[in-house]
Amino acid sequence: MDNLLLGFSTVTTPTNLLYCFIGTFLGTVIGILPGVGPLATIAILMPLSANLDVTPALIMLCGIYYGVAYGGTATSVLLRIPGEASSVVTCLDGYMMARKGRAGAALTVAAVGSFIAGTVGTVAMSYLSPPLAKIVFAFGPAQYAALMLAALAAVTYFSGGPLLKALLMVGFGLTLGCIGADPMTLAPRLTFGSIDMTGGIDLTPLAIGLFGFSEILTMARQPLEKLKIIKPPKSFFGYLPTKEEARRSVAPVARGTVLGFAVGVLPGGGAMLASFLSYALERKLCKYPKEFGQGAVEGVAGPETANNAGSSGALLPLLCMGLPSNAVSAILLTAFMMHGVAPGPAMIERQPEVFWGLIASMYIGNVMLLLLNLPLIGPLIKILDIPRAYLSPLIMLMCVIGVYASGGTTAILVAVIFGFLGYFLRKMNFDLGLLILAFVLGPILERSVRQALTISGGEISIFVTGTLSTGLLCIAALFLVLGLLPHRKLVLREDG
Repeated sequence: MDNLLLGFSTVTTPTNLLYCFIGTFLGTVIGILPGVGPLATIAILMPLSANLDVTPALIMLCGIYYGVAYGGTATSVLLRIPGEASSVVTCLDGYMMARKGRAGAALTVAAVGSFIAGTVGTVAMSYLSPPLAKIVFAFGPAQYAALMLAALAAVTYFSGGPLLKALLMVGFGLTLGCIGADPMTLAPRLTFGSIDMTGGIDLTPLAIGLFGFSEILTMARQPLEKLKIIKPPKSFFGYLPTKEEARRSVAPVARGTVLGFAVGVLPGGGAMLASFLSYALERKLCKYPKEFGQGAVEGVAGPETANNAGSSGALLPLLCMGLPSNAVSAILLTAFMMHGVAPGPAMIERQPEVFWGLIASMYIGNVMLLLLNLPLIGPLIKILDIPRAYLSPLIMLMCVIGVYASGGTTAILVAVIFGFLGYFLRKMNFDLGLLILAFVLGPILERSVRQALTISGGEISIFVTGTLSTGLLCIAALFLVLGLLPHRKLVLREDG
């Protein structure tokens, strides 16, 4: 409680409250804009937040991260367009509820479930962070290298696509992470004689190119048809679910909270996987399975709760171990380091006001999101009335400003190259999130391996002498073997 009181005293200053609101509001707006996800947005704002103090900057970026799922719900229910990947399954039953005149009930169930999941997830982080951080002190270079390999193997397995494609993306990301000067000898690697490449590829132009510019190219090829939006209720009473809808939502919200947080903690987990697994679970347990795909309230309550719990869970390994579990938390890791903060046990001990300030900001941020979303859904959804011919250049301008702030004209060239590359990779169904995650984890893995070999005098047996490192390597091998088995991909089909 003393730690939480320290966090609340940090976050309740006017400046930090303002940036918490900005982050959650931006997260909602970004969730509403189809295709503009948190990864590209955080990458854009990361260099622009460099001049802020560390606490408000990180509060704002984290607010964007967990606020996106709220906004994505609105487009899924009212347009059948997922504003963010974690809201895909909400399109199935949320939109059908809206067509039956129950749009307000669907939005309320989703918002309340998300609030409960976010709050419970934050409470769990408050209690689990200190003991988990103490466990991390047992990790040496060999154990950390094994942990990185296990994380990459788990992420590859949970990606759901063909194993070969996943491994290619991981390999490509690791290769990109090697570009630049060798961290120990300073010899240039894979620079092809370019002085500009000696410092390596910056994450900001890489992420904005792969996700921002490639999305603009995708939008440019879509027909310019006007979106058909189901109007949200105009009165407060239009948002109230019936007693039957509320009763049927209780159990899915409870299950989604637990399942989502547990999945979020796993490497490769996060909001999207949590929502898919929750939908599959609710469909299995529901007393009315034939209603799924036709407007079952369980198909909204469970996944929407799980994706917010998954977002909270994914922050636990990042904050306590410095280990990102998905692509967005990998970007957040870079933002932490840019502000001179190394997530992990040292952060809790040396910068407790930053760590507990972030935890406290999530409590306040979830309340802000609940109060923001239901009253403002009507005005915010009008953003989608902006013609794509005007929206695309605006997104492009945001991307260019963010890239230029990170590295000038060279960074813009890098972003453009990866924009075209990302467009073609997406067309071929490659998982770009794996590339980003491997790019961030690659240098950490390399540094840990080389430190371990230096300690052992070049003896590779150091990786299998300890119980912890051996166990983690066995887990990595297990995930790779499981990935070779058929029928590992979770497929959700829409009835009718």
